[in-house]
Amino acid sequence: MNTKLIVQLLVVCFISSTTIFSQSENDAAVLAKIRAEGLGRSQVEKTFSHFTEVIGPRLTGSPALKAAADHSVALLKQWGLNDVRLDTWEFGRGWTLDRFLIELTEPRYMPLIGFPEAWSASTPGEIVGTPVYIGDKTQVDLEKMKGQLKGAIVLSQRLQDSFERVDRKQPTMFDEAVPIGQPRPPVGSSPFITSVAMNKAIFETGAAAIIRPNRGEHGTLFVLGRDNGDAAMPSVIISAEQYNTILRMLERGVKLKLRLNLQARFLTDDKNGYNIIAEIPGTDLKDEVVMFGAHLDSWHSATGATDNADGAAAALEAMRILKTVDVKPRRTIRMALWSGEEEGLLGSQAYVKKYLAGDANKAAREKFYVYFNLDPGTGPIYGWYMENNVAAKTIFDEWLAPLKDLSMRKNILQPIGSTDHVSFIRGAGVPGFNAVQDYELYDIRSHHTNMDPFECHIPHRPAPR
Repeated sequence: MNTKLIVQLLVVCFISSTTIFSQSENDAAVLAKIRAEGLGRSQVEKTFSHFTEVIGPRLTGSPALKAAADHSVALLKQWGLNDVRLDTWEFGRGWTLDRFLIELTEPRYMPLIGFPEAWSASTPGEIVGTPVYIGDKTQVDLEKMKGQLKGAIVLSQRLQDSFERVDRKQPTMFDEAVPIGQPRPPVGSSPFITSVAMNKAIFETGAAAIIRPNRGEHGTLFVLGRDNGDAAMPSVIISAEQYNTILRMLERGVKLKLRLNLQARFLTDDKNGYNIIAEIPGTDLKDEVVMFGAHLDSWHSATGATDNADGAAAALEAMRILKTVDVKPRRTIRMALWSGEEEGLLGSQAYVKKYLAGDANKAAREKFYVYFNLDPGTGPIYGWYMENNVAAKTIFDEWLAPLKDLSMRKNILQPIGSTDHVSFIRGAGVPGFNAVQDYELYDIRSHHTNMDPFECHIPHRPAPR
């Protein structure tokens, strides 16, 4: 059993339980039970592999995301959790990929490493043609070309000359403050996603499809996407090295052709997003809530192992363990698995707006103590980002002391953004904290890429003999 996954859930369990147990509870005894159950009888890898191998990519609005949500609900009910439910919110139309092919056919054959962006439109069957380079065009230039590129495959960016080559620093390894945000390529490199206005201008040229490079190396593709509505086009990310090769061939006057076939569907029968909620009710302070969670959705080009099947599986396992060891919390422990995180924290924002924000939710907000989140990074939890909350850091530092043998290092005073705890802080003014985990090969290889399978989360496993 992989100890990194177990450590994740054990820390969440411990932080939650320490926050909620009454003074009469023997915290050390409870922690011992949690350790024994988590380390000796864990089911986390089974849950994790179901998300990554059985279900696969879990794009919000897709049938796969709904399947993962239904599976999570079934597990929580099987384990005996309370108030297990799908909490719906309005998302919009979904999208799923049915078939995809991209290859160089002339002057020689070469299969290309590529993947469509989410919410790409389909091509009208198979299209073959010499690509047209428009990476040197401005939006104004393209607006003047309306209708002039009918049926063309366009190369929409300049040569990719900068790459994601450095993971963010691990902040627990340094005494001084370190940059926590994801590193980006230098200014001047090709943008990753074309703006809505630029996409519309390309659409109105009549082009049949867009080909883009990305900042990944060695076949790694950073693949996201947006719904451009009526201006949706077939839009494909290919490896930067192959994109650059094609551009150089064009510059040298080589006559070349690409073949492309992209078949996808927009899904409108169910426009809901789904959050999964479950809880263990408290005793004398049951109206007060401690909450933890992770996002269940992923992007579509890989199985979303590090982002964020590991966090979702750990959150589920934490609830299973707490229920199995029969904790009796004073305050209610609530868990959530969010959808729509990848499109902008949409699921957690919807939850906060519905249950915690505004005058109508004032009473609930005042009894909501804290939210803990599992998302960026992979492997052991080393501590928590404290959101510049000095008073809370003092408490969290005490919690870490008995967990040093489980890889805990220290809490980081700095905040971290772009994940679901931010919805609670900004939307309702309640405390929210995210775990500190490893970034090794995270920013440069697995985060939002086609290289986020099971093995990315559990590296260095010995080969069978």
